[in-house]
Amino acid sequence: MKIMVSACLLGQACKYNGGHNQSQEVLDLLEGQEVLALCPEVLGGLGTPRLPAEIREGRVFNREGQEVTGAFLQGAKKALDQARDFQPDWIILKSKSPSCGLHHVYDGSFSGRLVPGQGVFAQAAQEAGYRVLDTEDLSRLKKDLAK
Repeated sequence: MKIMVSACLLGQACKYNGGHNQSQEVLDLLEGQEVLALCPEVLGGLGTPRLPAEIREGRVFNREGQEVTGAFLQGAKKALDQARDFQPDWIILKSKSPSCGLHHVYDGSFSGRLVPGQGVFAQAAQEAGYRVLDTEDLSRLKKDLAK
């Protein structure tokens, strides 16, 4: 099976603070699969580390109030281009991220409050017809891999 995955979940240091979100559960699930790691924010030209960003009123702003929507859109486009080339069966994304969050994102106030919504790439990937899940939905992939 071919699976695209947020690079931070594999331990790559591309998170806004220079760290990662390595998930042993994801690593275990991906064992023996064809995997393509990506970080839409890095693909969009944002460095690591970088200021945290959140979505507010459909646009993305960093903690200093600078709009960074363009970089997020560019990263989503490049990630979609990679998806078209790779043709993944599934895309696994990091929950709550302004790029990759699938069910909830932070509300733009930088207060830690979550609201229903999707990150820029997560929304674009779903709209393009890809099967997308985040780290909260791994049971769906487990069932598919068991077939």
